[in-house]
Amino acid sequence: MRTAHLLSVSLLSALAACGSTTDAASGSQEIATAPAGVTPAMTPTVTPAAAPAEEPAEASAPAGLYALDALTLGGEAMPLASLQGKVTVFVNVASKCGFTGQYAGLQELQEELGGADFTVVGIPSNDFGRQEPGSAAEIQAFCQENYGVTFPMLAKTGTKEGNSPIFDGLAGMTGSRPGWNFCKFVVSKDGSQAQFFKSGVGPDSQELRGAIAEYRAL
Repeated sequence: MRTAHLLSVSLLSALAACGSTTDAASGSQEIATAPAGVTPAMTPTVTPAAAPAEEPAEASAPAGLYALDALTLGGEAMPLASLQGKVTVFVNVASKCGFTGQYAGLQELQEELGGADFTVVGIPSNDFGRQEPGSAAEIQAFCQENYGVTFPMLAKTGTKEGNSPIFDGLAGMTGSRPGWNFCKFVVSKDGSQAQFFKSGVGPDSQELRGAIAEYRAL
């Protein structure tokens, strides 16, 4: 009888343990089970939104003087935007003037400093004393044969108000216009600043070279 009683107690203990295990398993199953009617495949997957692609930086458009277009002495297009990044000396030139010898000094400047950040630009004009009467071909030949000019030469134009967008722009920046041949405008690399020098200020003068050095350092 004692043995039977011990067996009954053991059996009851085993059944109780099984019930606890079932409840625990049942509880775990309830936590893991999705709501009725919803399968794992139907559960939406949330994907983080992709970061918007960065827009490429736009190149700055030329403004003011450098937004203008010009023609070379040979009749080819030369947008002044091509001068951005260079300190430029614009000079109204003439072939039969007392200052015509300054071509030599201007060419020396070009040879010494010309390159990535500097250039001289000549602009023939017949406004003063009618000292530039020749054709484009004649002016070109004169400059090359007498002075070996290699800097850009633009088409012949007037310097008075309304005659040339370039001289109008330079006058707007400096408050000055050429009063005779071989006046000089030194323009900064970005075209936002300019200084004016009269005919008598030569290419080798400290004033002109000082302005060039100032703008090259910016």
